[in-house]
Amino acid sequence: MTSTQVSSNGASEVPGSPLVDMRLEVVLLPVSDVDRAKDFYAGLGWRLDADFPVGDDFRVVQLTPPGSQCSVIFGDGVTTAAPGSVEGLQLAVSDIDAARAALAGRGVDVSEVFHDAGGVFHHGGTEARVAGPAPDHASYGSFASFDDPDGNGWILQEITTRLPGRVATQTTYASAGDLAGALRRAAAAHGEHEARTGKADPDWPDWYAEYMVREAAGEELPS
Repeated sequence: MTSTQVSSNGASEVPGSPLVDMRLEVVLLPVSDVDRAKDFYAGLGWRLDADFPVGDDFRVVQLTPPGSQCSVIFGDGVTTAAPGSVEGLQLAVSDIDAARAALAGRGVDVSEVFHDAGGVFHHGGTEARVAGPAPDHASYGSFASFDDPDGNGWILQEITTRLPGRVATQTTYASAGDLAGALRRAAAAHGEHEARTGKADPDWPDWYAEYMVREAAGEELPS
């Protein structure tokens, strides 16, 4: 090993140097027409956070997807990258079919739901795409794709149960729909729990809470 050690949680640490939170806040998109891009992303239902024109050759527009802690920025004079050159931007959703239908309902040319022949991630391009969701809607396995007017590429990825280490210490839900989905899964699992024990569980709120926290953290679920 070198002086840079790998910690048990997978992060590299330099001895004696404390880790500092580094939250991904912004993704920069190269676009050719700022107003067209603004209309497109606002039309997806994304929140418009800012539109700052600063002179004739500099303008910054920021929008945020619903439930996201990260925003997109585009504008005039903010990047030298070629318009449409960004691809593979991931949007995590709890229900791939509902998310796709919502985009299609807003007039977006979104692909059909697909899964990848190689597993839980997706290959570049479309060659490895297999029509339909992943078997049993396995978490991380189902996708749909769309482009913005310049060709910047987005991928919807269905995530229902996260892998260990992929959530913060606090359990949060991006939307009322995500919370409702977690409650339904907890309710179904609790029904199986009561069937196994042969009696009603008066402490079901505690059981639900334990189930939902463990599910969000990717830990072994209560039985």
